[in-house]
Amino acid sequence: MKLFTTEPFSGLFWNAFAHNLYYFALEMVVQNGIAFILAYILFTKIKGADWFKMAYFLPRSLSVIVVGFLWKLLLNPNYGVVNAALKSIGLESWARPWLGEPGTALTSIILANCWFGIGFAVLIFLAGLQSVSHEVIEASRLDGARGLRLIRSVILPMMQRPLMIITVYTFIHAFEAFELVYAMQGSQGEPYHSTDTLAVFFYRTAFGASTGDGVAIGLGSALAVVLFFIIAALSAMFMALVRRSDMEH
Repeated sequence: MKLFTTEPFSGLFWNAFAHNLYYFALEMVVQNGIAFILAYILFTKIKGADWFKMAYFLPRSLSVIVVGFLWKLLLNPNYGVVNAALKSIGLESWARPWLGEPGTALTSIILANCWFGIGFAVLIFLAGLQSVSHEVIEASRLDGARGLRLIRSVILPMMQRPLMIITVYTFIHAFEAFELVYAMQGSQGEPYHSTDTLAVFFYRTAFGASTGDGVAIGLGSALAVVLFFIIAALSAMFMALVRRSDMEH
């Protein structure tokens, strides 16, 4: 109960939990949204599709730690490529210390993670698209379904399993977020705990003396159990929805 009722632990726990939810939501919208668009473009058999698939997946072949340090350099406020690019196109007012401001630090880390993971999501969506019956798609086109209407009314309803799989994967990945956060911001959740996630909070609590007077192994163990049950319970719920959908079809 100390984890939920005693400060500063309860405040830090709910702060980290909210960050994990934000991590999941932004990954779903940005990473998986863009990945579906790219997968659909590849599905249309554009020229050079195989080369594009390799290019999208290439970041995934890198170590997470390497990706973290790479993006830390790119986002550096003094000599980073991101700020330099903004200044070169007349958006100097947009340049900022991306990892040094509470309002942008976590979002910057999540977007870096989206760059890292988008290739895997593209492959999942592409496999799902390729499992959709071409006869159904052609029949729908003959009936006048085109563009967004075809995707919304025909393709997405036939891709419920891939969509649920990518949702479960994204949820688990978001609530296990540690390596990239650690590589880019360390274990203190800087600045001002704005990049704390439950995994980072667990690491700092169990091994980093967050109490200021020693390592709280017991509290860290309790946090690990809570994190396990959160991931297990919601993953089980998602998978139950998958089985229910399969039975209905």
